Amino acid sequence: MSDKVDNPEVMKTGAAATDTVERPAAERPSLLRRILGGVGVQNVSLILAIVLVVAVIGLQNPLFFSVANLKVIGTAIAIMGLLAVVQTIVIILGALDISVGSIAGLTSVTSAMIFTAAGPVLGVAGAIGIGVLCGLVNGCIIVFGRVNPVIATLATLAAFKGIAQLISDGRAQGYTGADPFFVFLARGAIGGIPTLILVLLLVALLAHIVLRYTSVGRNIYAVGGNNIASRLAGIDINRYIIGVYMVTGAVAAIAGILITARTGSGQPISGSEGLELQAITAAALGGAALKGGKGTISGTILAVILLGVLTNGMTILGVNSFWQNVAQGALLVIAVVIQQLRSGERRIGIPG
Repeated sequence: MSDKVDNPEVMKTGAAATDTVERPAAERPSLLRRILGGVGVQNVSLILAIVLVVAVIGLQNPLFFSVANLKVIGTAIAIMGLLAVVQTIVIILGALDISVGSIAGLTSVTSAMIFTAAGPVLGVAGAIGIGVLCGLVNGCIIVFGRVNPVIATLATLAAFKGIAQLISDGRAQGYTGADPFFVFLARGAIGGIPTLILVLLLVALLAHIVLRYTSVGRNIYAVGGNNIASRLAGIDINRYIIGVYMVTGAVAAIAGILITARTGSGQPISGSEGLELQAITAAALGGAALKGGKGTISGTILAVILLGVLTNGMTILGVNSFWQNVAQGALLVIAVVIQQLRSGERRIGIPG
C-alpha cells in the first residue's frame, strides 16, 4: 500500500496493480542485508573491531593466540562483564549506576568477613543480601528523594566505598584461598571453561532472556524510551526503578564475591576501583543509548570482549598501563559521539 502512495510513477501508469505485486519480490532484502538485520549493525562493527585488534596484536606477538592467554582474557573480563550486563539494563531503563564498583568492593569485604566467621554459604548469602540492600538504597534515593540517578549513585559510590574502608580498616580481610568453593570460583572449570566465564555467561543469558522475551523486559525498554507514555500505560515506573537497582546490587555482589575468590581475601578497593567506568564504557560501546530505551546484552558482551582483548594486548606489547585508562576514556567518548550523530540531534552547542 505504501508503494502506491510513495511512488508517483506507479500512480501515473495503468500498471499499478502489477507493480504492487511484483515490487516486494524485486525489493526483497539481500542475504547480506538480512544477516546485518539479524545480527545488528552495531554488533557487526564490534566483531570487525575485535578481529582487527586481534589480528594486529597477534602479528606483533603470536603468544596472544595461546589457549592460556585466551583463558586469561576470559577470566579478566568476567567481573567487569557482570557489571556491564546490569549497567546495560539500568541504561536501557533510562538511568545510570555509578556505584557498582563500590558495591563490589563492599561485598568483597563482607563476603570474606562473614566467611571467616560462619563459612562460605553464609558468606555468599550475606554478600548478596548486602548488595541487594545497596541497590534498594539507590532506588529509594532516586524514587522517593527525586534525585537524578547520576547524582544519587555518585553519592553512594563514595558512601559504600567509605563503609567498606571503615569495616575493614582499609585492609584486606579474611583468607579464602584454601576454601574449596572459593578456589573453584577462582580457578575451577566445567568442561574446560573457567568458572568465572561460566558465571558471566549465565548472568548474561538470563538478562538477555528477560529483556527480549518477557513483559518485564518490554516494560524496561518502554520506561527508558518514554517514561510519560509508560506511566499513562499503567506501568509502575517507581517499582521498576527500585527493582532494577536491587538486581544491579545483587549482580555487583556476585562480582564482589568473584573478586574475593580471585584475590583470596576481601578487598575494599583493590580489584573494584574503576569498574564503574569500564561497565559504562562497555554498555555504551555495545550500543546502549545513554538516554534510555535502547541496548542489547549481546552488544555489551562483544564490547566487553573488545575491551578485554585491547587491555590484554596492550599489556603483552608492553604498553604503559596508564595508556589503558586513556584508551578506555577515548572509547567512551567515541561511543557517545557516535550515538549523538546517529540520533540526528544538533551537532553544535550544549546537548539539550
